[in-house]
Amino acid sequence: MLTARRAAEIEPFEVMDVLSRAHALERAGRHVVHMEIGEPDFTAPAPVVEAGVRALREGRTAYTATLGLPALREAIVAHYAQKFSTAVDGARVVVTSGASGGLLTVSALYVDAGDEVLVPDPGYPGYRHFVRAFEGRARALPVSAAENFQPTLAMVRDAWGARTKGLLLGSPSNPTGTVIAKTELAAIAAFIAERGGVLIVDEIYQGLSYGLQPWTALGLPGEVVLINSFSKYFCMTGWRLGWAVLPGAAVRAFEKLAQHLFISAPAAAQYAACAAFTPESLGVLEERRREFARRRDFLLPVLKEAGLAVPAEPHGAFYIYADCRGDAREFCLRLLEKEAVAATPGIDFGANGTDRYVRFAYTRAMADLEEAASRIKRFAAASWPSA
Repeated sequence: MLTARRAAEIEPFEVMDVLSRAHALERAGRHVVHMEIGEPDFTAPAPVVEAGVRALREGRTAYTATLGLPALREAIVAHYAQKFSTAVDGARVVVTSGASGGLLTVSALYVDAGDEVLVPDPGYPGYRHFVRAFEGRARALPVSAAENFQPTLAMVRDAWGARTKGLLLGSPSNPTGTVIAKTELAAIAAFIAERGGVLIVDEIYQGLSYGLQPWTALGLPGEVVLINSFSKYFCMTGWRLGWAVLPGAAVRAFEKLAQHLFISAPAAAQYAACAAFTPESLGVLEERRREFARRRDFLLPVLKEAGLAVPAEPHGAFYIYADCRGDAREFCLRLLEKEAVAATPGIDFGANGTDRYVRFAYTRAMADLEEAASRIKRFAAASWPSA
């Protein structure tokens, strides 16, 4: 084949097999409860949609500046000030084509061939593939329920080597929904700063936290990059819009890379997102956050009653990472065939014990979750052996 080696080394998503089979069952007339996809079931708030439509009607669809609309960058700065009482220089805020576009460009910015970047396992699989795309090596940090499925300073210190460039992590995490303690992350940041490395923190689920005061890694010591997005909390997945907060000295280099990789983020989406921070939009989004919390609180005991262990309670995102006490891929495929409930096998998220775990996304209305609860409990009682 003529394609590059990296293409062959990119692993497929197991969840896509689940999704494909779920669609086939739906075509055959079955009602599938989709708990496999990490996408809100809500659409963007009305003010956002209206602002996007207005931009289209007014023909504001040309390229913007590569770093983003000034009005949107200013709105993001105001968001940090209002929500976190944290000041950030607007020149450090850059608008990206989704969090994925931001992570890709940041990887291009920091990763040279042979560089090593530490990533949690289990963790979002895109992290390791972004590093690989630029000929780096993603080194897995095996995290467990004992550490809330988050890295610790001791782990980072033990794994750090001569080729290590930095650490890339998500908090709240996909797939576990867990949040790293701010004191632990601050200690990790200080350690990485002493070694001249970079800490990249994916805060895409930051707005979706439950029972904890949300916080940001902004202001931690050293070379720290924050990634965020309008996809999850702001319910704008298909708009493909995100942002990054960079060290000031890195902005120009990032801009040059983004000019060639993306030119700019979608213009209409940027104009629409300016309305995401209005009181009306934030009121809607906070109500949805409370609804996600209600769904989490409903589903957690259901899974435990069904015999699935949840060793680290999620306090963010919209996932529950549950131990099915067996082969997770088999569990997901059989649950789908017998009860038409679609969930994601943990092997999509790494190799550290993930073959026993299933990720359930509570991104469905309560009526669907209640139906799923009955089906999961029936499946577990009748069809799934417990360890």
